[in-house]
Amino acid sequence: MMLHRNMGLLTLYTAFPVRCHRQLKPSCNNLLKPYCLSQSQSAAMKSPLEESDVGISCYISPLPGFRGILKQRYSDFIVNEVDLDGNVVHLTSLDAPMEAAEEHESKTTNQPNDKINSNDEDGVTVTNTSIVLSPSSDKVHRTAVHNFFKEKLKFLVTDTVDGPESSSKCIRVRLNSGGNNERGRGSKKRKGRDETPYDSRGSDHWPEHLGKFLRFHLCKENKDTQEALGVIGKMLGIQPRAFGFSGTKDKRAVTTQRVTVFKQRANKVANLNKRLIGIKVGDFSYVNEGLLLGQLHGNRFAITLRGVVADSEDTVKVAAVALGKHGFVNYFGMQRFGSGSIPTHLIGAKLLKGEWKEAVSMILDPRDDDIRRIREYYKESEDIDGTLRQLPRFLVAEKAILQCLKKCPGNYLQALKAVPRTLRMMYVHSYQSYLWNHAASMRVQKYGNEEVVLGDLVYCNEESCNEIKEVKVNDSEYEQNNDSLENNHLDEADALPSEGTCTSVKVVNKEDILSGNYTVSDVVLPLPGSRVIFPNNDIQQYYQDLADKDGVSLMESMHNGVSLTSMTGAYRRVFGKAKDFEWELIKYTDVSIPLATTDLDIVSKANEASCYATMAIRELLKTSTSTAFHKTLN
Repeated sequence: MMLHRNMGLLTLYTAFPVRCHRQLKPSCNNLLKPYCLSQSQSAAMKSPLEESDVGISCYISPLPGFRGILKQRYSDFIVNEVDLDGNVVHLTSLDAPMEAAEEHESKTTNQPNDKINSNDEDGVTVTNTSIVLSPSSDKVHRTAVHNFFKEKLKFLVTDTVDGPESSSKCIRVRLNSGGNNERGRGSKKRKGRDETPYDSRGSDHWPEHLGKFLRFHLCKENKDTQEALGVIGKMLGIQPRAFGFSGTKDKRAVTTQRVTVFKQRANKVANLNKRLIGIKVGDFSYVNEGLLLGQLHGNRFAITLRGVVADSEDTVKVAAVALGKHGFVNYFGMQRFGSGSIPTHLIGAKLLKGEWKEAVSMILDPRDDDIRRIREYYKESEDIDGTLRQLPRFLVAEKAILQCLKKCPGNYLQALKAVPRTLRMMYVHSYQSYLWNHAASMRVQKYGNEEVVLGDLVYCNEESCNEIKEVKVNDSEYEQNNDSLENNHLDEADALPSEGTCTSVKVVNKEDILSGNYTVSDVVLPLPGSRVIFPNNDIQQYYQDLADKDGVSLMESMHNGVSLTSMTGAYRRVFGKAKDFEWELIKYTDVSIPLATTDLDIVSKANEASCYATMAIRELLKTSTSTAFHKTLN
């Protein structure tokens, strides 16, 4: 019996690490596909990227799969972050706390050592150092007032503070202690003046009873985390570095996660909901510490597979039961390697070899995307100005490179330095993931997925463990530094999803095998870096051989640039398994009807009245998770 296409499979999946039990014999594609970065290979990679290109080739079970469409709708892939206490993060309210709004009204008048005289009739607030004028929501009017003081009363300076309402602003006036010659943006500015900042974003007058960070829940649709925070930051007039978050979330999905921002008021952020599209923020609270990468326990997924086609319902049921019982190979998914026809790991390899010009060319070269015409225009004309006028704003790396090449023609290293550090390091992280995926496939092919073998690396939390290697995140690794391409930044959250506080590993010896203290679920493999160790078996040599074929060194810095030795490195479990795994078959007739409820749905109704989950789906379907493949199904 064939199942009709109007059947959907709903899978609930949470990325908590748990121990696996008896495993089935794995099935793998016979050939791994390491690459040599020749010109012919680069040309070949302009065809759609396949899973085998990045080392994804094995399944846990030999059971047959079936056909299903992944991410046909954004609401078919729902992700909710799980915090370190095990709480699933949901967006439940868009409103700012009442007490925060009330405190906010008086913040401009509660400055220490100021004598306050407030005229309630006209809204003017007078202290012994400043006068705060009546609130105004008319920006043109406020600009005219600023200009009047600047041109006519140069002994006074003005700035803008938040008014009592979220949409209003007040002009604050005080004596210019810096003199007449220190006005304007070209002067020594505020940092050189002997004066305290008066803007509400300044650090000196933040209320002592509030934590310095505003924490909120961010729910977004069809936007990655950085893109969503970029929109919010632009509306608030703050830099992206003011935000903190535990990990990035999928773009083509509806996701909810915790975010912190430095010294912003809840009602000001909440007011953005009226203008945000595909983004909502809420559940505000003030905390003393900002979020850092990796501060999460995992993610909970609700995944809908549409258009299910199988030999029988039993095929689907048996596959779903096996996935819940035996898990999957915990590969880095296809999204790790980019959606374009030039994969990010190829660019990463160029950076690791110090081939700056080639790396720049790969970033700028034409590819199968919506702006191919613009890329071809630049390749044919080398017209930087004309290309910059056409490039969309979201192509951050391309714009940064071209702007630098305009100023410094031929300086490709400097052009790469102009790319935001987190973005350019993404290419290197992608290459680390490429190595890890291939090593994981070799581990499954050579040693199976049932037992721990001699020389394996395992997580070890017992005090009695020997040969322990710890990997900890140094705060300095997240500081902005554009002086060199060599740095130690690694997105540990992306490298170590759902690993909790496990930071120590050991090499399995004969005593460990006999004791049975470790299971295959404890087995990890390293993402190469200066502070990791490799398995003490054939897998170590496989890492070396694969890197050698690409001309990349695992142990040395061959040039004055980025290298794997300048990266910390990390560990990742080879096998993943879901906790609280549930599934059901749902028959539907209207493809436009959501089959799962998102936080956006819940909030809207209320107002009217890695580990990568895609790898679990791959194990279930026994088909590719590449974007190109699922487009053919649609």
